[in-house]
Amino acid sequence: MRNECKGRILGSALLAVALGLGTANLQGQESRKAVSNPVPVYPEVAKRMRLTGTVKVQVVIGTDGRIKEKNFIGGHPVLVNAVEETLKNWKYAPASGETTTQLEFNFHP
Repeated sequence: MRNECKGRILGSALLAVALGLGTANLQGQESRKAVSNPVPVYPEVAKRMRLTGTVKVQVVIGTDGRIKEKNFIGGHPVLVNAVEETLKNWKYAPASGETTTQLEFNFHP
């Protein structure tokens, strides 16, 4: 019985540590600040077409603050191109690890 009880206590302690680490990781992601985040230019062709919409993109931010990877989740190709060009100039504060986040850009005339 005693070994079983110790096992439960140890299991509970490990679960508490794991949950604590998960929470710390989320807080770290929320505190990552953008140092430079210019707004995408609304493309002239999109204006002429009266094209509106939202572009969603998941990005991986490297330790140096630069965007390493982009995965576009949705948006018209003309608007996606505008966002892709702009993200080349985005920079976040440096951090000890990579961060993944989702960004949304709304285009309206």
